[in-house]
Amino acid sequence: MLAHIPLMIVPFVLYNLGLAGLFGDFGDPWRAQVFSLSMLSGGVWTMSLADLLVLLALLVLFVEVLKATRTSNASVLDHLLSTFVFVAFLIEFLLVQRAASSLFFILTAIALVDVLAGFAISLRAASRDVNFR
Repeated sequence: MLAHIPLMIVPFVLYNLGLAGLFGDFGDPWRAQVFSLSMLSGGVWTMSLADLLVLLALLVLFVEVLKATRTSNASVLDHLLSTFVFVAFLIEFLLVQRAASSLFFILTAIALVDVLAGFAISLRAASRDVNFR
């Protein structure tokens, strides 16, 4: 059953935990700098918590796309749960004032890509299983 849990719930929960003050009590916890690195060009590359959360969401999206390539009866449940997670992202983005940020919008867009890619890959895989003879 744990294999059917949509992994996009992880960035959703982490974002909300950050807003609840888990990562610090300052205004926007996602602006906090994690590290910076001096580049050979003389510029400084800075990584924030928001950048790490987007990176985590992209890695989760990759795993979800790999999960979508499975053809089984349980894949319908996977897609349904992923759709629920996207709807939760969308409702929170529209109704919660602190979720009205570009970070949360990008996470919502990644959740939408997860849903669309899952359905498209499953339909493509299912069409290969159908024989018209």
